[in-house]
Amino acid sequence: MSYDRKRRDRGQVALEYLGFIPVLILVAMAGVQVGLIAYTAQQAGTAARAGARAASLDESAQAGCSNAISSWLSVTCDAAVGGDEVTVTAVVEIPSIVPGWNFDPAQKTATMPLDH
Repeated sequence: MSYDRKRRDRGQVALEYLGFIPVLILVAMAGVQVGLIAYTAQQAGTAARAGARAASLDESAQAGCSNAISSWLSVTCDAAVGGDEVTVTAVVEIPSIVPGWNFDPAQKTATMPLDH
């Protein structure tokens, strides 16, 4: 092989790698998104337990939920008292980092006995 041909082959390989970079970026973003979904589901469980604990002590369930999770997540908590128990459902919006991918919010429920 001549020197010029080897040099052109190296350029072709560089272009092939360059074409593969968008695929690698998309796979990496999907991996981060899956981790973000799992983290948000865990935070929803934490919010539900904290909200139920707060509501069982006659405090605001929403404040308990909001204070228990990361500030960059949005949470909505609803409390329902029944008998000697309070049940709180926390709904946390899942942020999307991949354009065009939208997800249902993570929802978790926790029940605590009322503290009389």
